[in-house]
Amino acid sequence: MIRVASIVYKPEGSLPDLENRYLRTPLESASLIVGRGIDGDRKGGNPKRNLNIMSYQTLQALQEEGYSTSPGQMGEQIVIQGLDVGKLASGDRLNIGDEAIVEVISHRTGCQRFEQIQGKTAQQAAGRMGVMAKVVTSGMIHVGDLVKKSEG
Repeated sequence: MIRVASIVYKPEGSLPDLENRYLRTPLESASLIVGRGIDGDRKGGNPKRNLNIMSYQTLQALQEEGYSTSPGQMGEQIVIQGLDVGKLASGDRLNIGDEAIVEVISHRTGCQRFEQIQGKTAQQAAGRMGVMAKVVTSGMIHVGDLVKKSEG
């Protein structure tokens, strides 16, 4: 069974990230907005990355390699359990909960900020950083919601 394991965001008006960690707020539910991402997210609205999505199982493996994987510390916003999102292709869609639909844009490649926080190069986590997605149908999502994959 594929489910939402975690949701985090950076609230609008929040303090900048610390030098060695992302400041993220965990949520039990969130409203996904077309073209924006998580409602109220300071990082929302970027057409290249409404959402950062990772796999729970991948985060567990990265933790064993010394990565900081507490919620949001890999730069992710949504964690999915039971699906290797790294195997998704551009255009694949995920139905999350009863209403929301997101579409994969690309695989995540990391950035200098990621490297600074993790103390490792993005190349060391290449292919395991999840995907960037856009919201194509707005809706509420909740931790524990079912997720269904469909081809784009």
